[in-house]
Amino acid sequence: MHVRTPVAKLLLFGATGDLAQRMLLPSLYGLHADGLLPEGLTITGTARSEHSDASYRKFAKAALDEFLPADRKDEKAAKSFLERLQYQSLDATDLTHYQQLAEKVGDVSGGLAIFLSTAPSLFEAVIRGLDSAGLAGATVRIGLEKPLGYDLASSREINDTVASAFSEDRTFRIDHYLGKETVQNILALRFGNSFFEPVWNARGIDNIQITISETVGLEERAAYYDGAGALRDMVANHMLQLLALIAMEPPARFDGTAIRDEKAKVFRSLRTIEPADAPLMSVTGQYAAGASGGEIVKGYIDELGKPSTTETFVAIKAHVDNWRWQGVPFYLRTGKRMTTRRSEIAIQFKPVPHSMFSNRGGLLQPNVLVIRLQPEEYVQMLMMAKEPGLDRDGIRLREVPLNLSLDAEFAGKPRRIAYERLLLDLIEGDQTLFVRRDEVEAQWMWIDAIRAGWVANDMKPKNYASGSWGPSAAIALTERDGVTWQDD
Repeated sequence: MHVRTPVAKLLLFGATGDLAQRMLLPSLYGLHADGLLPEGLTITGTARSEHSDASYRKFAKAALDEFLPADRKDEKAAKSFLERLQYQSLDATDLTHYQQLAEKVGDVSGGLAIFLSTAPSLFEAVIRGLDSAGLAGATVRIGLEKPLGYDLASSREINDTVASAFSEDRTFRIDHYLGKETVQNILALRFGNSFFEPVWNARGIDNIQITISETVGLEERAAYYDGAGALRDMVANHMLQLLALIAMEPPARFDGTAIRDEKAKVFRSLRTIEPADAPLMSVTGQYAAGASGGEIVKGYIDELGKPSTTETFVAIKAHVDNWRWQGVPFYLRTGKRMTTRRSEIAIQFKPVPHSMFSNRGGLLQPNVLVIRLQPEEYVQMLMMAKEPGLDRDGIRLREVPLNLSLDAEFAGKPRRIAYERLLLDLIEGDQTLFVRRDEVEAQWMWIDAIRAGWVANDMKPKNYASGSWGPSAAIALTERDGVTWQDD
């Protein structure tokens, strides 16, 4: 059993940034208001901006006022939460600043957790600085916010840098999708119900589709996004983590080692997409002008203000080459400026081996299990049922949904931001929902092979209209196999 050892102190890098304002401070406040933070835990914020403790508390209060839902606001809880906060400005590239930071943080013998949300180019300087100031010892653990590199080589470089000061059991790589309640529910659905496991394999499942579609364009992320693109931004982490949870073997127990061992096996089993197969197994796109949310919007290049061959859409046909999944295609699709905002997994089962209804006109559809992660959270099973009637003109069969709405079923339970779970796990030292080094590197190996195929074939993104489901080639990707994307 995992023994949790809560730390006495938390250090937030990037404490004045967008992530801190929207997610980290509201999450920490939520944990504090519910009495889940360790008694006496101090939270030190650090960033380049100049702040005193008092002015940072004022800054944090403004963030809570703006980003906390109305039903979570409590004046008394906010006041006592802000008392936990202190601040130290830092030039991450200046080694002398880390000594001042260490003095501000104080004694770390009771344990320190560091949340590092900073540009990857600063990782080396930050790790070296922390180490030099005694903020990387055996009682210190570090949480790393993505992006952790942009390919295998840069990812290894970052991992080596971190490993020079922090052992793997003190390194917490964050993928916020793993903090989502519905994502964790995939484990409960698969391994807490006996009727799924016998058909959760190539004998029972025809194909699996994972879609993460966004309606937004670049927003404030132009500089990062144009250097990354959809494949690195979404597939290399969130989508492959979802694929692993769907495809992995049953872990022996619910803990960080067992679950991550099984996920790593899936990543190692992903079939490499060779350059010759890249045009057949992948589609890239870039949004052009169109209509989104009832408004006319610009294309990617106009938004960016310069020419670019960065993909804002990618669809991939993937295979997991092991006994369980031999021959089952996993279709992955993600893009910006698409029809709707949606994250979901659709599992299409194989048709029944023989239809007894066909001679009476009854048409069967294969069963589909839909796991919707956002914006709504539900699990839906599409089943065949007979329409009421005397059947004199033949039997009428119709697909009907069996719905488990997690929003409705657990209406009385507080809906938590993914970062609440992840920050609490970091503070308590539970690595189950964090990503291990071998997972990250196996993911990058697969992603790098796809990018190499795009270069070898000089594949440029195909334009698609904003407000659509992406380029028509993405439809052809599945329809060649007689499969249709789950777009309802």
